[in-house]
Order: sequence, then C-alpha cells, then structure tokens
Amino acid sequence: MPGPLLHVLRVFADERGAHGNPLGVVLDGAAIPSTAARQAVAAELGYAETVFVDDPGTGAVRIFTPAVELPLAGHPLVGTAWLLARAGRPVRALRPPVGEVPAGADADGAWIEADPAGAPPFALVEHAAPERVDALAVPRGPDVHEDAWAWIDQAAGTVRCRVFADGVGVPEDEATGSAALRLAAALGRPIRIHQGRGSVIDAAPVDGGRVRIAGRVVLDEALPLAARAGGAAAALDADGRAHAPDTTM
Repeated sequence: MPGPLLHVLRVFADERGAHGNPLGVVLDGAAIPSTAARQAVAAELGYAETVFVDDPGTGAVRIFTPAVELPLAGHPLVGTAWLLARAGRPVRALRPPVGEVPAGADADGAWIEADPAGAPPFALVEHAAPERVDALAVPRGPDVHEDAWAWIDQAAGTVRCRVFADGVGVPEDEATGSAALRLAAALGRPIRIHQGRGSVIDAAPVDGGRVRIAGRVVLDEALPLAARAGGAAAALDADGRAHAPDTTM
C-alpha cells in the first residue's frame, strides 16, 4: 500500500501568491506515530517546519523543525488550518502541544489566534532602518533565536523583519508567525510584516492577551512522502507505519 501523502504549501505569500514560507503537511499523521520517525522526516525534508495531523476532527497536530519539536509555531498552524479547510475538514481550532489555538480559513488564506507566551522566546532587536536589517549577516549558534526588525512606515504599521533561529535548526526563516505573535504583542498594535524575500504577515493583538496572525497560503504540490523524504520513508513499514530499525545486524 502507498505511504502517506505530503502536501507542500507556501504560507504568508504576497498578494500575487509569490514568496511565502515552505511548509510540509502530512494529513495522515497517524501513519507515522513514532516521534523519532517524524523528526527524521522533518530533517530530511528540510523545511522550516513539517506538520503531522494526528486527528483532523479535533485539530490535533504536532510540529517539527529539522532539529526539534515545537509546542507552538505560527506558519505551520496557519498553513494547516487552510489545508484542512481546502480538504473539506475545516476546524475552529487546532491543538498543538501548547493547547487549543483558534483558527479559521477562506479560499485565499487562514488565521490563528495564540498567546505569544507559548511561542519560542525570540529576542526582538529593533534597528534604525530597514536597510540595516537587510545588511545583517546571518548569526549562527545554538543560542540564536532573534527577530531583527525596523519600521518601514510607523504610522502605517509596516515593518521589515528577518528572523534567525539556528538554535532550532533554521538559520534564517522566510516567514515566522511565532515571532510575529511576539512582535505585535510587544508593540501593542496591528502591524504588517514584510519578511524574507517577500513574504507578508498581518498581526494584531486581540482579546485575552492573544494575537491574531493571518496570511495568504498557496499549495505547490501533493505527492507521496517517499518521493521527497526517501531515506526517512525507508524506515516505514509497507502499510506506511514507522518501525524501529533492525539492530541485530
């Protein structure tokens, strides 16, 4: 029997559908129940995050970078909310390890509302101008978790950001919803973030200490997981379930 499908999305694309942060989503996450196998798949795919949907009905999901599992991440949840709606399984909330996250989607994109306290602890580093953000070298190291930002137009609420997260295996992220959660909360106002090569994130504080982040989502392809993560998929049984490698040889 064929193994699970991989959907490849771009989340926080611009108004033309360009750019956005690539995301892998395995809707049949139950086909890969092992945490170790999921981490191996995420590492081989190499996307900033890969999502495994454990229960489409309840919105239960788990999120992996190439190096670690995350309790909460923005662009994976926005992308997954959109994909579930597109598949005819819309949800009012997703349930990553951090807990319930309200969500919604339409034909073009999706949104989530989350408590920034559950997001990774990005250092928010303000710079004097967008050009200074653009000129930054990518910092490396296990402790790097930084959102470098500057106002493009403070009155209009537009911001230039670059996010560096080598500490979780992502030297520079194309579009980072969890950093947007923290920045909008810190600024206490709605903002439009221009990140990476052209990605766009809308973020705004809402009731209850939460922040809503929203953006456009594009489906690039759907293909057998084994076609993109062949090495990790080789550790799956014929029915697509993960198995422990043979250590007797």
